[in-house]
Amino acid sequence: MKEAVEKFKGILTAEGAEIVNEENWGLKKLAYPIQKKSTGFYQLIEFNAEPTVIDKLEVNFRRDERVIRFLTFKQDKYAAQYAEKRRGLKSTKKED
Repeated sequence: MKEAVEKFKGILTAEGAEIVNEENWGLKKLAYPIQKKSTGFYQLIEFNAEPTVIDKLEVNFRRDERVIRFLTFKQDKYAAQYAEKRRGLKSTKKED
């Protein structure tokens, strides 16, 4: 799993994207079986990039057998503010 994450982060950085945040959510139970699998590893990567980078990233997601599902979305300004605030809260908890 770590190898797959590094591959996609490499694609992003090679295309000039700025990785803002990365979270490993770990192994979770899927809501329903997909390809006879009931669990999967979840990874969140927040990044800033040009729209053309998204197309290349999603093509690579579709080609990689290790990726069962993926979701790419653009955050509006309110979601970006919330994510930044949430990251700030997480970092203060780790320091305690």
